[in-house]
Amino acid sequence: MRAAFFSDIHGNLPALEAALAEAERRDAEVVAAAGDLVGGGPSPEQVVQLLRECGIAAVRGNVDRKVVRLAKRDADGKKQPGSGKRSNYLWTSRQLSRRSLRWLRSLPEEETLVLGGAEVQVVHGSPLGDSDYVYPSITPAGLAAKLGERRPAVLVCGHSHVPFVRRLGGVLVVNCGSVGRPVDGDPRGAFAVLEVDGSQRLRASIVRFEFPVDAVVGEIERLGVPGTVAEEYRRGVKHSGA
Repeated sequence: MRAAFFSDIHGNLPALEAALAEAERRDAEVVAAAGDLVGGGPSPEQVVQLLRECGIAAVRGNVDRKVVRLAKRDADGKKQPGSGKRSNYLWTSRQLSRRSLRWLRSLPEEETLVLGGAEVQVVHGSPLGDSDYVYPSITPAGLAAKLGERRPAVLVCGHSHVPFVRRLGGVLVVNCGSVGRPVDGDPRGAFAVLEVDGSQRLRASIVRFEFPVDAVVGEIERLGVPGTVAEEYRRGVKHSGA
């Protein structure tokens, strides 16, 4: 069995479409998403619609959570932020239909999949929460502290936008990186592919793929998306002032 895991799409529709095409080319039988589906990019509504149309299982990311919360505050007529990331989250919330907001609100904090008999725990940040990080430098003791009593065969996460695969203490740790907002110096999107054979042997790899960056940047500029630095997409880095 082969599964593709996406994370941190961040409202980037061309990147999601390219990732789905690449996952299909690699014969992925299952596609799941590890959160931060919206926020930052110019097409949050279209991203949610496509994920729903494809029946992709997803968990909620920290940005998804903040967008939904701001949407509720906005609906209640409460004062909203005017600059920075929060202005982008508010803008994002106003692009989403009620149906899409309900869907985002309904997403779980984590999901457990059984693939080829192997238990796969999918979270956004870490099992400790959607704002916690799992970096490539994590130690076996650090991973044990985040997992607690649980020992899945595979832990899938995102949030850091730094893709990697490591095996620690009998657990295969897979950080998907970012489909739509890479920040590791490579402007190509990233996702993870997990392969499970009949004897539950596990292998994972990171896939890098091209997407039409100029189209994304052009849409950001056309819409005047607040709190987003278009040049970050061309360089695959995070703006120092962001």
